[in-house]
Amino acid sequence: MAADDPERAWQTWRETRETLYRTHPESPVLPERRAAFRALHFPYDPALRLEAVVEAGGEDDAPADPGIAAASDATVIAAPGLTGPAFGGLTLALPVSTGGQEELTRIGFVDVPFATGNRRLGVYWMAGYAGGLFLPFRDATNNRETYGAGRYLLDTAKSADLGPGRMPGSLVLDFNFAFHPSCAFDPKWSCPLAPPENVLDLRIEAGERLA
Repeated sequence: MAADDPERAWQTWRETRETLYRTHPESPVLPERRAAFRALHFPYDPALRLEAVVEAGGEDDAPADPGIAAASDATVIAAPGLTGPAFGGLTLALPVSTGGQEELTRIGFVDVPFATGNRRLGVYWMAGYAGGLFLPFRDATNNRETYGAGRYLLDTAKSADLGPGRMPGSLVLDFNFAFHPSCAFDPKWSCPLAPPENVLDLRIEAGERLA
């Protein structure tokens, strides 16, 4: 559906996710709030359905900005040369919302073609949990309309993945499908957070919002 009618697919996703959050016994929404829960989203923006090729990259390819680096505590725990599922990877220990860290392997980067210019984001592989691609990000809507610790764009362990793009080695990156981690609804949930290299210097007015 997303390939032929992205907005209709987005609407279906919104409705299904809201129903699950109201009715599923493992919903992160607090039990006393579930019956009245209504999901909030920015209006669908077709300009934020993008594609980008995943490119291999080492530690030196990550954005270096001291101001951004202060936003997170991601730690490099192994040098390039490890074998990831697609490229030689760099293993990072990403901060977790409940404390501690979680190991992920950066398999490469995507240069996302926003209207204001390309922005580079790291793409990760989850070594634990259920595996799969993982792309968290932060942007200038955080602590305002969206959760302060950011949102997720890809998380294939939860089937949050629209698959490959038209170009070889590319991914569909539809920010209209950006969603909050479970810890945004209940702090008891443990969620890996976006590292410094995935902090965007612009507002992503698409996807799930809290206010």
